[in-house]
Amino acid sequence: MKTERRKRRRTNQSNRVRVHNVTRGVTLIDHGRMAATFWARLRGLIGVRHLAPGEGLVITPAHQVHTHFMAVALDVFYIDGAGRVIDIDHALAPWQIGRPRKAARCVIETSAGTAAHTGSMVGDLIEVDRTIC
Repeated sequence: MKTERRKRRRTNQSNRVRVHNVTRGVTLIDHGRMAATFWARLRGLIGVRHLAPGEGLVITPAHQVHTHFMAVALDVFYIDGAGRVIDIDHALAPWQIGRPRKAARCVIETSAGTAAHTGSMVGDLIEVDRTIC
């Protein structure tokens, strides 16, 4: 059991997620990470030079983001406690600070254009699946 936990920690498998827009029947993130610790939330996507479609980050808990030290623009989904999209920042550019959304419980960062490409809108139901493979 201990060995399995160490292996998972090394490969970061325990933090892998998939994100689905249940309302639209589309996948927002195929290959994503969960940032649930202070240090993981602080680092976020800093240092990422390219974010391909289907890649992203789920930050929890969170109600605001910044794109300081980032090289790519992001679509940012703000999700409430019921899993509903309460707001979207489209193509939030590097070196910006998103407006706080107090009702948000988590934030999903995806490549710019994801919201438009998937037709995602405020009010959509979002599901986050943790994967281990």
